[in-house]
Amino acid sequence: MSDRWEAAAEAQIRTAQERGEFDNLPGAGKPLPGRGMPYDESWWIKSFLEREKLPSDLLLPTPLLLRRRIERVPDEVRGLPTEAAVRAYVADLNREVVAWLRNPTGPQVVVRPANVDEVVAGWRADRERAHAQAVAAARPAAAPPRGPGPRRRRWRWPWRRP
Repeated sequence: MSDRWEAAAEAQIRTAQERGEFDNLPGAGKPLPGRGMPYDESWWIKSFLEREKLPSDLLLPTPLLLRRRIERVPDEVRGLPTEAAVRAYVADLNREVVAWLRNPTGPQVVVRPANVDEVVAGWRADRERAHAQAVAAARPAAAPPRGPGPRRRRWRWPWRRP
């Protein structure tokens, strides 16, 4: 029974090849991805993250993810409109850090809550710097001093004397 099944499948493949249905397929003539590389058990996770354009941070353990988020706080709060929004963002992050500290899972990595006052001071300094740059860009550049130009000839009425 299986010999007949394999023979039928092979016959269909052969007729499709003769008709040219396997010509010009995408990826034809290209090497297989990952060929010649050592076997990686999580190849499918990595290919999924790459294909879906997801950040690889999702694979990090919780304490490392929290540390990375704390490092990125100044960039994250730069676009927030008010000091209250900055304080709320840092408070939420600190709540997550404290929750992990109460029940740590994964590798034991030192994670400390972010200092709200330092973050707010950095946010204010960034805003003041951006405001000063905007004012400087809006201010017109001073005109260079003009030296004596070419002498202009005065126009005179032909019937008047100089």
